[in-house]
Amino acid sequence: MPSLKLIEPNALYNLLQQGRNYSCLSDINYLLLIDARKKSEYNESHVVTAKNAPRNDKSSFMIPYDAELECKKHVVVYDSNTSDLVGLTPAFECAQVIWSAGSRNPVMILKGGYEEFSALYPFLRTQKIIYTPRELDEIKPYPVEIIQGLLYMGNWQHGNAPYIQKDLKIRGHINCCVEAETYFPEPGPHLLHIQVEDENDADLHSYFKPACDFKDFHFEEEFPVLVFGNLGISRPVTIVIAILIQHFRWTLKEAYEHVFKCNQSMRPNRGFIEQLSKWEEDILGSKQTDIDDPNL
Repeated sequence: MPSLKLIEPNALYNLLQQGRNYSCLSDINYLLLIDARKKSEYNESHVVTAKNAPRNDKSSFMIPYDAELECKKHVVVYDSNTSDLVGLTPAFECAQVIWSAGSRNPVMILKGGYEEFSALYPFLRTQKIIYTPRELDEIKPYPVEIIQGLLYMGNWQHGNAPYIQKDLKIRGHINCCVEAETYFPEPGPHLLHIQVEDENDADLHSYFKPACDFKDFHFEEEFPVLVFGNLGISRPVTIVIAILIQHFRWTLKEAYEHVFKCNQSMRPNRGFIEQLSKWEEDILGSKQTDIDDPNL
């Protein structure tokens, strides 16, 4: 297992968005996010919940006093603009120190560093340094990002929060709730309402092509689309997987695994998985995924 791993900006974005009733960031063992830039740069602004990497009197990196590396599920380090794992950049040096100190999982280094991440997600910059447990509980996650800058997936709250539409520049909604409430109140070219219950025998397959047509219309203009449902774990997941199969010509397994990386709370019901298998056959000409695979 490699000790260091380079991750894309949207991978960190999605790590910051995990959670259902409460943000996963409220779990002290979920994420250790380390800013390896100079303290003056960190104080000016940094990624939400990040801690500045301490240094000794020789300017060598040290482990934060409360790091508890053996308990952390994810450890991410960034500096200004590291783009690879070659060369002794601040992020690389800091990550090596953390790994050597006993991180139980590979230490991830943010590709492009703070410069690229903050350019893509300026709304996740902050000057706040200390968070109380209550403040961490109250952090409101954004929808997860499925295709960078174009396709997002979330729950009913995400579909109706004005700040999310503004920050992510959402122009299209696929509403998978039976209820009609949405930030876009009137049906039209920017709203597709899929009124299907989350039940095994419900027909979602009939909506796969309309959802892909809706996606094509918006992607052509580079208009971001948000797919959402009540909890954001079954119907919108199914629609997003169908979109990925059509858009990238991926297998059901490939699309499923990609969405799971973005949102590990996803739980599409078995009836919808069977309908996606039929859709895979429609798009690719044959069924290529064994839906009895325990990982599906």
